[in-house]
Amino acid sequence: MNTTSKRQKAGLALAGFCSAVNIVGVLFPPPDGQEGPPMGILVVDSVLGLVGLVAVIVTWRTGNRAAQRVAAGAIIIMTLTALPAFFVDVPAVLKLLVGVAVLLTIAAVVLMFSPGRRSTPVLD
Repeated sequence: MNTTSKRQKAGLALAGFCSAVNIVGVLFPPPDGQEGPPMGILVVDSVLGLVGLVAVIVTWRTGNRAAQRVAAGAIIIMTLTALPAFFVDVPAVLKLLVGVAVLLTIAAVVLMFSPGRRSTPVLD
């Protein structure tokens, strides 16, 4: 039985968005001579994006808690691989995008694991 709350579904939607964006990252490596993530990181993020997206879909449809944890782990690891952008010389817009990704990841994980609605007992 799927008992996923609206908040949890909002978190899953954010996680699905983050995962989908990372899937295509391998198709757009930085041009030669420009700073950007190494191809190995792009490949890892694409694989994690695919894993995360599948886990989001499984969680959305079935409410499977293990798949929910896999989705959260995938977006957390993808975000961790982007953090070095804060410590190297890259354009400010890339640092801004990484900052947004960090905030989206935090929001997604918090929403995904927020407690569902509890029924309130009726007092006579």
